[in-house]
Amino acid sequence: MTDDVINKKRREFLRASALILSGAVLGASTMSNATAVAADHNQNPFTLVYGGAITNNEPGKVNIHPVNYKLNGLDIAANVYTPANYDPTKKYPAIVVAHPNGGVKEQVAGLYAQHLAEQGYVTITADAAYQGGSGGAPRSVDKPTFRIEDIHGMADFITRYPGVDAARLGLFGICGGGGYSLAAAKTDKRFKSIATLSMFNSGRVRRNGYVDSQLQTIQQRLQQASDARAQEAGGGEILYAGDANLTDAQIAALPFDLYRQGYEYYWKTHAHAGSTFKYTMSSLLDLMRWDATDQIELIDKPLLMLAGSKADSLYMTEDAFAKATGTTDKALFRIDGATHIETYWVPKYVDAAMGKLTPFFARTL
Repeated sequence: MTDDVINKKRREFLRASALILSGAVLGASTMSNATAVAADHNQNPFTLVYGGAITNNEPGKVNIHPVNYKLNGLDIAANVYTPANYDPTKKYPAIVVAHPNGGVKEQVAGLYAQHLAEQGYVTITADAAYQGGSGGAPRSVDKPTFRIEDIHGMADFITRYPGVDAARLGLFGICGGGGYSLAAAKTDKRFKSIATLSMFNSGRVRRNGYVDSQLQTIQQRLQQASDARAQEAGGGEILYAGDANLTDAQIAALPFDLYRQGYEYYWKTHAHAGSTFKYTMSSLLDLMRWDATDQIELIDKPLLMLAGSKADSLYMTEDAFAKATGTTDKALFRIDGATHIETYWVPKYVDAAMGKLTPFFARTL
């Protein structure tokens, strides 16, 4: 194989991987030496896919309540988790949990929502508008404005839920949901404290490429997004980015841990019918001019940022943390040995994250 062909193949892999990463999805070298323990969403009555997921509601235990509500005219599908021995006549603190880009409420967001409910919180995690089980057309629109509004909408709903103390509301965002949680918390002062896990700055990655690897093609990609919007406006076919179906060999050749492990998590071990990497190409017009750290100094509440010490996405958490100058009550914790995706499911890393989240929310809520 000539050098030209090799370089061409490498460029194809890079292009594919850049499109595939729909915000918080892709991840590490081979999925870790541990075996992923996950549920088959077709076998779980709530279609949950994470290890240890609720299979039926029992008195005296953490329960799950599928709910639907309207947000700007769209039907939003959400799950509310209530703590053991929940009594709607009492008052409980609550936490909004925002899922990764490309993810749905039944995956990692549900895992952490269930664990937080075990700590005594009423929690909610909802599918983003235009995604998963929520309404909106065309499907798989991925615009920051909508994702941020989803978080405000979860706050609207859960603060009116029986037994919730609206004065004790927290926010927890994972991957792409972490970046959007930072943005929501800049202005929504209902959130008394904010935490993120493996925060992914969707705007920066869509604009600059992962690890800022596509700075030379920004204008070209903006033109593609502009052309896609024009085609949509004219009634033509809706174009998508990230809608790739790679072979195992192609996955192994992807240049970043997040990409490789993300494929395993989202397409194999924790797959869910509502979860997809793809997003409308025209969404890039909004994504590429946005950044999770813009005006981040407006956050003046306690802030906890968690990320794997071996995550190739760690640079985004470190950048946002340094810029969050509006609060002095902030902490960054690196989960020793973890990659980005491993913080989603590996028990020892989930336990490490909960070991920080539990005292943080106990103190701030």
